[in-house]
Amino acid sequence: MSHPPRDAPLGSTDWMLYVASVVIFGSGWLPMRLQLGEVAPEVSAFWRFAFATPVVFAVVLATGARLAFGLRDHVLFLGLGASLFSCNFLSFYYAGYHLPSGLMSVVFSLVAIIIPLMSALFLGAPLRRGLLFGAALGVAGTALVFGPSVIAAMSGGTGGAEAKAHMGVGLVLALVGTCCFSIGSILSGVAGRRGLPLLSMTAFSFAYGLAVLGIAALAGGKPFLIETSARYLGSLAFLVVGPTLSGFGIYLALVRRIGASRAGYGTVLYPLIALALSTFFEDFHWTVSAALGIALVLVGNMLVLRAPAPARPA
Repeated sequence: MSHPPRDAPLGSTDWMLYVASVVIFGSGWLPMRLQLGEVAPEVSAFWRFAFATPVVFAVVLATGARLAFGLRDHVLFLGLGASLFSCNFLSFYYAGYHLPSGLMSVVFSLVAIIIPLMSALFLGAPLRRGLLFGAALGVAGTALVFGPSVIAAMSGGTGGAEAKAHMGVGLVLALVGTCCFSIGSILSGVAGRRGLPLLSMTAFSFAYGLAVLGIAALAGGKPFLIETSARYLGSLAFLVVGPTLSGFGIYLALVRRIGASRAGYGTVLYPLIALALSTFFEDFHWTVSAALGIALVLVGNMLVLRAPAPARPA
């Protein structure tokens, strides 16, 4: 199936995928944090893919999609599984011990900036002035959100210094997860340019991500428990059906249609949904610094989104 040029205006199908991705992923941060409890993060993430992976392989078999791939393709699937479907999740699950879900989504929105920067660094993609200015605003906004708490913790100030130190740890973990997601997005674009079938790529990448999560749980001595509370089972069901199956399927299809950089712009809108849920359900406390910082992150990302595509050579 042919796709429109990646710098072409978004068509109706692109916009439908774009909006669906924003709604699904934007509402997934709170359920992920609700998973934290007696089940280790490695195991919670493992259950997500243990349920999702057979479903994707069943669809592959039902549609007759390709199952035979060479070693080079499997190395790419492994990279996708490790970056997009395991390390990314582990980083954010552990960040959830330190940050409310809304703030995690704010950090994750930097994907819109990190993917173009990585593409320029590793793939030779051009850097536009609007992208650089947007990146600067995004970094400044993140500093405004987290800087006061981190500085207070480092200076040994009183009044919740330990909690503020936790925020610094959460920031680092969330940034690691954001970089992992960005790497995986770029790799999925590489797979698309190779012409690898989307369903088959997703199935094998899920399987490799599941294996990485299982190995991490075993290496850490984490018991494979499953909590029977309504909160845990409900959030698990939502995460399997929503972000894991539907969300990633939609996102990877969008990457193939419009490229990793433009697909990553959807993360600009995730915090609008996630922060609303966090304010209502987690009693997230707004401060002037945090509100200004979040605004700068969103504006910076929007500048990246609106930066014109480079002119094509004649």
